[in-house]
Amino acid sequence: MHPRTKQRIILIDDFNPIRTTLSKFLTLHGYEVFSFSNPMICPLQIVPECRCEANQTCADVIISDLDMPGMSGLTFIENQRKKACKCRHIALISGLWTDEKLSRAQELGCKTFPKPIVFEEILRWAEALKAHMNPKRELCRWFEDVLSELNAQSAHGK
Repeated sequence: MHPRTKQRIILIDDFNPIRTTLSKFLTLHGYEVFSFSNPMICPLQIVPECRCEANQTCADVIISDLDMPGMSGLTFIENQRKKACKCRHIALISGLWTDEKLSRAQELGCKTFPKPIVFEEILRWAEALKAHMNPKRELCRWFEDVLSELNAQSAHGK
């Protein structure tokens, strides 16, 4: 990882107090955080396939709530796996884990966290991941480009 490149986290949670507080917490600890209230509006879900090249990734970490309206965190992660998303560090958070959902999350390679969330536990996990990341990885631009397009469309009422 380039010394000036912050670790990028994509955070998806429909509950605004958790999303905004966790986003601010991680940002204060040096992470670049893109947060979304719904997986359906995240550029990762919108594009039909992974656009990252061989040594690129859209994010270093994805953290998603499990139970959200419209699409569950499990479905979102399953979609990313089908698209061959290169982000390998994924966590799901929930206050309503069932054995079935927990098992499926683990099959998908997700770290799981219970709610209520202990922010320091997520921070320790994210910090530990730095040792496993490719130091030559690049954060791709397509993610930011799609996000800019979506924001422009939203601003123009499209």
